[in-house]
Amino acid sequence: MKYRFWGVFGLVVAGIGTALVLPGVANGHAGGGPGIRIASDLPEPEDAQFVPGATNVVPTTAKAATDITSRRRAVAKGVVAGTYVCPGFSTIDDAVPVAAVRDDTFIWNTFPPYKVGDGNGNVNWRLNPYDNPSWYMWFHSLRWIGQEVSAAAAGDAAALTHMTAIVHDWVNDNPYSWKADLGAWESTMHRTNVIICVRQAVLANLGVETLPAEYSWIDQALVDHGTFLTNNWSGAWNHGTDESIALFGVGCTLNREDFLQLAQQRFGTGITTSIDSQGGTNEQSTGYAQFNYVLWGRAVDAMVNCGTDPGVTINQRRVLLAKFVAHSTTPQGTLQQIGDTDTLKTYNLPGTPLEYVATAGQSGTAPAERVGLYTTAGFAFGRSGWGTTTPFANESAYSLRFGPRRMVHGHSDHDGITYQARGRDILIDPGYPGYKNSPWRTWAKGPLAHSSMTVPQSADPMQATKLERYTLNDRADFYELKDSPGAGVSRTRAVLVVRKPDMIVTLDRATAVKPQQFQTLWHLPSDQTVTIESRSVAVARKTGENTRTVVLQVPYKQAVPAGATLVRKGLTRPIQGWHYPTTNIRNQAATVVEARVGKSASILSFLIPLRANGKIGYRTRQSGTTYVIDLTVDGVRTSIGVTGGGSLVRLG
Repeated sequence: MKYRFWGVFGLVVAGIGTALVLPGVANGHAGGGPGIRIASDLPEPEDAQFVPGATNVVPTTAKAATDITSRRRAVAKGVVAGTYVCPGFSTIDDAVPVAAVRDDTFIWNTFPPYKVGDGNGNVNWRLNPYDNPSWYMWFHSLRWIGQEVSAAAAGDAAALTHMTAIVHDWVNDNPYSWKADLGAWESTMHRTNVIICVRQAVLANLGVETLPAEYSWIDQALVDHGTFLTNNWSGAWNHGTDESIALFGVGCTLNREDFLQLAQQRFGTGITTSIDSQGGTNEQSTGYAQFNYVLWGRAVDAMVNCGTDPGVTINQRRVLLAKFVAHSTTPQGTLQQIGDTDTLKTYNLPGTPLEYVATAGQSGTAPAERVGLYTTAGFAFGRSGWGTTTPFANESAYSLRFGPRRMVHGHSDHDGITYQARGRDILIDPGYPGYKNSPWRTWAKGPLAHSSMTVPQSADPMQATKLERYTLNDRADFYELKDSPGAGVSRTRAVLVVRKPDMIVTLDRATAVKPQQFQTLWHLPSDQTVTIESRSVAVARKTGENTRTVVLQVPYKQAVPAGATLVRKGLTRPIQGWHYPTTNIRNQAATVVEARVGKSASILSFLIPLRANGKIGYRTRQSGTTYVIDLTVDGVRTSIGVTGGGSLVRLG
């Protein structure tokens, strides 16, 4: 029988949804030899996500989709009804060869290999030698035994014995319910899928279609895991989706209609909150937006392969989400690093706008809009163009955050800006250090790690931020945001993104009941060095590069006092001036601080990238009720106005 395998984008099934295939990404065994079908590894976040002491449940807020129908047997040609393909091991097994598994040695990430058992499958499941929640979670996921599962499926008798010994040991040492153990709880959906794969490997190794009596404990373990997933659903985020897929897999494997129906209901309930009607993500992270695109593709495939019609809503929302991710892609082909997001390349997903941005415009079709504005989720992504008249990598691009209060994988980054121009990062987001509770995570999630006006003496209320007004045109994009970043403090940020010459202009205004420190922060790339040239000017540059960024304060309704421009880099008390390109790499990166003290602040800032030898000059004047700044940037003249109502406009 010829099989079609799930890829990064989902399986094409005529008349059922609009999922996509990426050729050549399948793995596992197919056709006439021993083995089982194993889906391609799903690009997946590597870190534990559950927060100790939190509910870890994201409630649904939107009306559920109702177009997912009950199981049926009329399925597309080439797809076997009632099958659940082993979902694979998400690369967790890549570093753990059969010899290491056979020795009961767990290897993950950059941590040294650690022997966790006696070599016979008798494992100490309470071990956490590196005090790392992600190490512990993946340990309990059982994904690390993946290579031995594949070996057992291919006929290796010793692998069969040892593989089942490890899984049986976990089942015996962690009786239902294991909810009190956070790592065992969080990894339940991953472990469920591994146990399904183990079951399939046993059948393949023995050449039978019915599980022998001595392995009946496997089915009981699956029932226990299905029951756990029934009683503990994480709701409308990637964990809840993964849990629903695993629950569906148990139902499909054991022909449990109750598990199947509940999983289908949760798919319908979760999709409309997880991906809103504009295509925005509720997880407040560009990295998790991209992950959710492929994860929901896996949900579609699971339903199709088991004879369930997934309806149209899931794939309609995925189409919208693909556009969201495309808009969030920088001219350098990486995602804007927002929320819990590493420095990630955008996936090349043929047939979606992601193909266009991942190939720098060499193939595919760009989104029709120059600006992606997601008013529900709270994101604005804009760019100078899609590389049609200017090389793709030389376009400028930006992101701006606002909207609902922080949740899931979001940070307190409202009003925060990222920016690229002249083929490089100009403003960055400092990233995140993983999920281990630490001062570093507190800083990375907090307002001081983002390019916005902050009040460091006030506790972070994580308030929603309202987009008051905006204007988009080819010469400049304008936004105005309002919120309260601290008790008794009101904040308004006006943002103008200018093209030709490229620059960002912001007007930060704030008032407070009590005297405050007000700090407008600009987080700059770690490869640049920043020097202060005056109380109103800082310059960032990389040695030998023909680009520098000028950070300029222009007085507006408030003088620029001495000490108004500061640089913080590599500080630990308090933490400031860092960048995490990935969770396990931390680089010193300069932060320019524009400081004020009092009950009010008015900070007018210009961030201008230009040639290393380019000159900037400006003068100010009043024109009626508009305050005008006439600029010359590397020989190009433009004028920026601050209207009486506080809008920023490009003049003339």
